[in-house]
Amino acid sequence: MEYLTRQHLGSQVISSARVVAIGEVLWDIFGNQFRLGGAPLNFAAHLSRLGHRATLVSAVGADKLGVDAKREISRLGLEDSVLPTVAGFPTGTAAVDLSDSAQPHFTIHRPAAYDALELSDEQLQGLSAQDPRWVYFGTLFSFVRSARSTLERLLAALPSTRRFYDVNLRSGCYTAPLVADLLAKAHAVKLNEQELETIGCLLDVPRDGMESFCRAGSARYGWEAVAVSLGARGCAIWVGGAYAEADGLPIQVSDTVGAGDAFSAAFLHGLILGWQAGTIAEFANRVGAIVASRPGAIPEWNLDEVLSTVSRPRSDRRRETWSST
Repeated sequence: MEYLTRQHLGSQVISSARVVAIGEVLWDIFGNQFRLGGAPLNFAAHLSRLGHRATLVSAVGADKLGVDAKREISRLGLEDSVLPTVAGFPTGTAAVDLSDSAQPHFTIHRPAAYDALELSDEQLQGLSAQDPRWVYFGTLFSFVRSARSTLERLLAALPSTRRFYDVNLRSGCYTAPLVADLLAKAHAVKLNEQELETIGCLLDVPRDGMESFCRAGSARYGWEAVAVSLGARGCAIWVGGAYAEADGLPIQVSDTVGAGDAFSAAFLHGLILGWQAGTIAEFANRVGAIVASRPGAIPEWNLDEVLSTVSRPRSDRRRETWSST
C-alpha cells in the first residue's frame, strides 16, 4: 500500500503538464462580498499552484467586474491569452447560499460574458500549438448552445489531448442528454456523491456502490479514471482498474466553496504523475481539506502544508481493490 511522501510531492518538478481549462469566470457573491471564482478558474489556479501550466479560456464583460477579474487572474499567474472582453454581456456572477454547511447553493445569473465566448481559428491554432496534455470542461458552461459549440470546436482542435470532465451540476443548468454526451467525451471524470446519485437516476448507471458506479461507467463510456468526492467522509478514486477509498480529514470548515475544484486539481495532478489510486485519494483529500478550512475559493496554501496536514487518513483505513474488468 503506497502512502503519500515528500518524494511524491517533489516529483512534480520534472512532470509538470500544460492544461487548458475552458468555462465560466464569475464572481461568487456572499451577501455584499464579491469573490472571484468559477470552477474552471478555481481549478486552473490550484493546478498552477501544483506546478502545472494552466491556460484559462473564458470571457468577461466590458464592466468593472471584468476589469477586476482580469487583474485578479493575472495576479494568480494564470495564462489568459484567451480571455476576451465581450460587449453586451455582463461579467458572470453567482449568489452563494452557505446555509447548508455540507454543500453551498449557487444561483447562477445568466446570460453572462462567458456564454458569449467565441474562439477564432487563430486562437484555436494557438491553443493547439501549446500541445496541452489535458483539457478541462464542465457542465455549466456547456449548457448554453453557443458555448457548447465553442467547446466542440476546441475539442476538435485538440484531438490527441486527454479530456477531464468536472460534472459540477447546478440546478437548472443541465439535461440528461448533455451530461451523457459530456461523460462520453471524457477520459477522466470528477463528481460528488449527490451527482453520482443524479447521474445514476438520469442515465441508469448502477449506483448501489461507488465502485460499481465507477466500473459500470467506465465500461459504458470508456473512462480511464473517476474521482468521487464525499466531503467530510473523504473520497473514492478509480484509476485503470484499481479502486481506493480514503477517509476524510478532521478540519474546522471555513467554507467549502472551491474545495471541490482544488480536489479536482489534485486528482488530475496525481493522474499526470502516475500515482496509485490510494495515493491520489490521500493527496486530493488533503488539498480539498486545506481549501475548505480557509475562506475563499482560492486561499493561499503550499505543498509543505499538504504533507503536514495529517500523517495518515483519520482512521488509518484505506480500502483498495483491483480488477481487470
